[in-house]
Amino acid sequence: MKPIKIAILSLTHGHTRKYFQTLNDNPGFEWVAVSAESKKVQEIFYKYGYDVPCYMSDEEMFEKHSDIEAVVMASGNSRHLEQFRMCAERGIHILSMKIPTFDMNEYDEMIKLVEESGIICQVELEMHYNPVVTRMKKLFSENQLGVVSGINATNITLSPVWAFPWQGVPEESYGKRVPLNSNNTRFRGGALCDHPHIFDMIRWLTQSEFDYIFAEVGPNIREELEVEDIILVNGKMKNGVSFLLDPSWSRLEERLVVPGPGWEVFPKRMEVNFNISGEKGVMLADCFGPNVYHNGAPNDRYTVQYTYFDEWIGMMDEFIHCVRENNTPMINLMWHKKTIEAMNACYESIETGQPVFL
Repeated sequence: MKPIKIAILSLTHGHTRKYFQTLNDNPGFEWVAVSAESKKVQEIFYKYGYDVPCYMSDEEMFEKHSDIEAVVMASGNSRHLEQFRMCAERGIHILSMKIPTFDMNEYDEMIKLVEESGIICQVELEMHYNPVVTRMKKLFSENQLGVVSGINATNITLSPVWAFPWQGVPEESYGKRVPLNSNNTRFRGGALCDHPHIFDMIRWLTQSEFDYIFAEVGPNIREELEVEDIILVNGKMKNGVSFLLDPSWSRLEERLVVPGPGWEVFPKRMEVNFNISGEKGVMLADCFGPNVYHNGAPNDRYTVQYTYFDEWIGMMDEFIHCVRENNTPMINLMWHKKTIEAMNACYESIETGQPVFL
């Protein structure tokens, strides 16, 4: 079958580099172009050695490649709406970064643009395709834990701001400059904006929506940041499951330079872990490890075959299928809207010091 002609729209987001290999290796795509937002970024891209032209504007890229069928929208959060408009008017399918926007009026316009143009829009929440997470989902679906009472989940990383400064600029990350609260000199747009995954996965695993949310920020461990880097969230789902979530930038930037164009290694630079309590036992999972533990089951360890990039490959394969078959992706704008509303509720709770009911 003919491959889908795809481009990367901007090279701003920290996930962009993961798409280089994915698009280059997947026979379902013909990677035809890239747009960059500065000469420096363009020069860095060419160091990777891919035979793909890199343009200095989105408009130039679309003008030179009128046959583009789909894009990976890898720009900063504040640019997404204008790029949604560009793609919708050209009939170009979109794989959007994990935060389309925090402005719910903009979000509703994005939904309208997708619906009226007939394009496919999938949101980049790759953890749905992670083998450990899919095993957890299977155990949930089989009622292996019985009635679930509580979920403790972490999605913690180092701060990406050292490499991608826009993620520390409130206007670019959150979309505008909003103080965390009246007693705080920091602004919305930090670690919370970077970590929607556990909010999304708790909805998917429990098949329930948020009832209420209470969030607090701690003192930053990086005093120079204008945005939050330490945050804890607790609350309850509508089906009664209590949760405690940690979406912080609490890993420190311990860099080890290795050969390669811009490559650096960070020891245990990120983690997505779950501890789930149910009437039949406890489930423990490191989503970047090989095992799901179900304490209380006859066979209490389920080994999962996991290699880095598995979740990216699965996500892109679904995108190909949805574009070819005109199907709605599992993680679409309508699904993801509830997650964004919950994250906005976290900021509202930080501002008021009170739980927020959804």
